Amino acid sequence: MPTLLFLGGWEWAIVLVVALLLFGGSRLAGVGKGMGRSIREFKEEVKGVEGDGATRHDEVVDAEIVNPEIDPRDRKPYEG
Repeated sequence: MPTLLFLGGWEWAIVLVVALLLFGGSRLAGVGKGMGRSIREFKEEVKGVEGDGATRHDEVVDAEIVNPEIDPRDRKPYEG
C-alpha cells in the first residue's frame, strides 16, 4: 500500500508548509483555482453526457490548416 495515503495530521501540515515555501502562496492559490475550475468543468460535462442531450452544446471551433512550403533544395538526404 502507498504510504502517502496513511499520512497523519502533522505530516500533512509539514507537506503543506514545504509546498508553501517552495512555490509561494500566489502560485498555490492559482493551482487551487485551476483545479477547482477543472473539476467544475468535468462535472458539467458528465451531467451533459448523462442527460438527455438537450442541454448539450456543441462547440464550433474555427481552425486553419497550414501547410508550410518546403523548398526541396533545403532537404537533407536520408541517412538511414
